Amino acid sequence: MGLIFCAVAAVIACGALAMGGVLLRRALRLRAAWRGGLTAEARCLRAYTTTSGGDSPITHQHHVYEFTTGDGRQMRVSEEDGPATIVEGDIVVLRYAADAPERATAKPYRPVALAVGMGCVALFVLFVVGFCVFFAVTALAVTSEDF
Repeated sequence: MGLIFCAVAAVIACGALAMGGVLLRRALRLRAAWRGGLTAEARCLRAYTTTSGGDSPITHQHHVYEFTTGDGRQMRVSEEDGPATIVEGDIVVLRYAADAPERATAKPYRPVALAVGMGCVALFVLFVVGFCVFFAVTALAVTSEDF
């Protein structure tokens, strides 16, 4: 029985670690785009929203931009959760790194807010993983006493 509790705790801990990894990757991509130093004027080809969730839906703003890189390549990028003030036909400034123009972004870079957010995510992940370890150790200790 203790192994089942350990397996459940391990799955929850892995889920928390995966969530933290995804959020960290997004933050690093945004930082890389802004630190890449390249900018391009882009035209918003499409702006749309999607909703997810049941009783309390969450709305996400999506944009599709088209721009020309510094070396002349035409690029189309899709961005989720971009600025809600951008509509189809708007001209915006995208920032991107030379080695990854497909990750161009129109999102503002707020390093302090990004660092605070990632710190909160790290604390949450550490708390969940710590609780899962505590739960698994306790479950093994309790079930081993039964024998």
